[in-house]
Amino acid sequence: MTAFPRTVVGGVSLPRLIIGSNWFLGWSHTSAAKDKFIKGYHDRDSVAEILTTFLEYGVDAVMAPMSDQLEEAVQEAEQRSGQGIIRVLTPHFNILADGPPESEPEVVFDRAKALNATFCMPHQSMTDALIDRMYHRIRDIDIYTKMIRDRGMIPGLSTHMPEAIPYADQTGADVETYIQLYNAAGFLLQVEADWVMRIIQNAKKPVMTIKPLAAGRLLPVVGLAFVWSTIRECDMVTIGTTTPAEAREVIEISLDLLERRMPEYELQRTRSKSSLS
Repeated sequence: MTAFPRTVVGGVSLPRLIIGSNWFLGWSHTSAAKDKFIKGYHDRDSVAEILTTFLEYGVDAVMAPMSDQLEEAVQEAEQRSGQGIIRVLTPHFNILADGPPESEPEVVFDRAKALNATFCMPHQSMTDALIDRMYHRIRDIDIYTKMIRDRGMIPGLSTHMPEAIPYADQTGADVETYIQLYNAAGFLLQVEADWVMRIIQNAKKPVMTIKPLAAGRLLPVVGLAFVWSTIRECDMVTIGTTTPAEAREVIEISLDLLERRMPEYELQRTRSKSSLS
């Protein structure tokens, strides 16, 4: 079986495809009803089965918030496959005084370490709240990245704002990678997709792109063709799936696109397409 291409981030070898977790944990970006469906559909074993499918192709990294539920599934997949999985965790924490004690940065980063994080990347809700558009900087970021380094994890930034990457690069922020929204539909992007494309191309560090299918609004081949053809060889694509079959499909489509082959996969069959057969 073809192993998925890899890149290096902060001295760590990573697959260029990263397993997303929204479709495991219940963030559909569609409706509350869909969120409930996802949460009711998945348990430790079903998630472990999907993770094991990714591992068959050497896709051995998962991006997620801090979740005991997901960590149990990751450990189950590791036991089934005999392979390790790299955790890219995106915690949120207090950035103002008088927040909950359990959300103090030191407490949260200790927990991320206990959850076996290799990469610790403050969540978008933290990063983007710290962005100072007047002075082109990310306030206090070096305080948090030092805490992350001190715990033996690799720091990065998760962002939805297009300013985060150039500001971090310009100020020499101690981060090794970025998480950035990127899709052909412009879903959740704050500027046009071609602006984000240019930001990714000019980034000084590898970029982990997210939402390639715009949370299910794009067909897999359409969304993946766009992102794979417009990012660099050092950059990555993060994608979530709900079943092993979906995982296998997006992996094989991605491999075909990276090898510049026309993807071959089973098309949907409906009565309205009967004249095409």
